[in-house]
Amino acid sequence: MLHFLLKRLGGAVVVLALVAVLVFLLTRLASGDPVALLLGDQATAADIAAARVQYGLDKPLTTQFVLWIGQVLQGNLGQSLFLQMPVTHALLERAEPTMFLALFAVSIAALIGVPCGMAAAVWRGSWIDQVLSTIAMLGASIPSFWFGLILIQIFAVHLGWFPASGYGDPDASFGDRLQHLLLPALVLGVLNSALIIRFTRASVLDILGEDYVRTARAKGLGESVVLVKHVLRNALVPVVTVLGLTLALMIGGTVVTETVFNLPGVGNLVVRAVLRRDYPVIQGTLLVIAAIYVFINLAIDLLYTVVDPRIRLEGQ
Repeated sequence: MLHFLLKRLGGAVVVLALVAVLVFLLTRLASGDPVALLLGDQATAADIAAARVQYGLDKPLTTQFVLWIGQVLQGNLGQSLFLQMPVTHALLERAEPTMFLALFAVSIAALIGVPCGMAAAVWRGSWIDQVLSTIAMLGASIPSFWFGLILIQIFAVHLGWFPASGYGDPDASFGDRLQHLLLPALVLGVLNSALIIRFTRASVLDILGEDYVRTARAKGLGESVVLVKHVLRNALVPVVTVLGLTLALMIGGTVVTETVFNLPGVGNLVVRAVLRRDYPVIQGTLLVIAAIYVFINLAIDLLYTVVDPRIRLEGQ
């Protein structure tokens, strides 16, 4: 297990190093001067040149990259050009809505996707399978911004059941926060459940054809026991994989949904940073999201040994 952890951690470091290089280069290749945007149209050439020196943007790209990586290794993601605060502080301020939204959404996706995928596999070829497969196809095709606007129009504007946008007052209760997150979580959860339905269906179909499932039925075990104890448990490895990847993708992919619902999360922060060419915020945020993605994958690999003991035995 220690050898496995060290190997995966080494791979994670290599991936994050490559991400750091790509993020730095892509932000610098984007058109637009962050200093000119910061100072406005009234700034003179001398003002812009002085500001570039102040923020270290006059140095060669290699020097800027080395300085930035040195700060990152010390736990410092840099200073935002526009917010005038450390990037780490800006991320922590906006982490709560994004994390709650991602967890809420992946829970909804799992509650929809796993039972529907099992039902589609158990009644393969029936009208139930066809309906659920059609729903999964539609869920994978519908744009999140369109679905979000539809939910706002129905549940916020016409029915008035939920807030249309925002995250509540600064002193709002946890229940009020969840009420603001329900519609965006439904958008992400319903749309991402499509992938979980397809993976669960395929995995359960593979397990239903195994000899031990036929043996369990031959012994007279109830169908519910066979499905839960023998089928679902052995089908969980690919399902756990897609659930973990869905959570990681939601953390980094809430940009559109947070913009539609005006949530003050990390996605909204990235959008504003891109529009302003706020290099430190873009670089720091994308690097943190990549790190979360990598370590969620590592956690999934470790969870395999809990879900399926055979994997643990194979590694010994």
